[in-house]
Amino acid sequence: MHETPEDLKRLQALLDTSYEAAGAHLRSIITPDRRVSAADLVDRLSGMCLLVVATVSGDGRPIAGPVDGIFHRGDFYFGSSPTSLRFRHLRRNPAVSAAHTPAESFSVTVHGHAQEVDVKSTAQAGFRRELLDVYVPLYGKGWERFLDAGVSYAHIEADRMFTFSMPPTRPAG
Repeated sequence: MHETPEDLKRLQALLDTSYEAAGAHLRSIITPDRRVSAADLVDRLSGMCLLVVATVSGDGRPIAGPVDGIFHRGDFYFGSSPTSLRFRHLRRNPAVSAAHTPAESFSVTVHGHAQEVDVKSTAQAGFRRELLDVYVPLYGKGWERFLDAGVSYAHIEADRMFTFSMPPTRPAG
């Protein structure tokens, strides 16, 4: 866990204000006992978290697709090629929504704006270290060269974030 006490406090405030502003339908599904606290969320989102990220095309169409997501210091980050359609959309319109839904029993949804980050900058040293900790064991030391060759990463500055968790249901019988 890389989150500071301040990160957890900020994340919990975001989760609380998002929930309070949610509509009746969403609140009927994400009941108080199905919410996930900030502390529990950071524990559940270690390593790579597959995200489905939606961006906005030039003519206003949503375009969604899967990306590797990293939850770092209470925020989602994701990577792609700097020439990808996704990053071309974000450079024109940074509005983004993303969902991590590994199972029917758990999900995290975030809405906000994505900003590209420079993983070589000293300001992103902690995030870079986390990337290396996640991917080098999987792909070997050459992954750092891959990262430095031009993979782009974006940070989602969340306006709203919703969590959902409940034990999987078992069929009767």
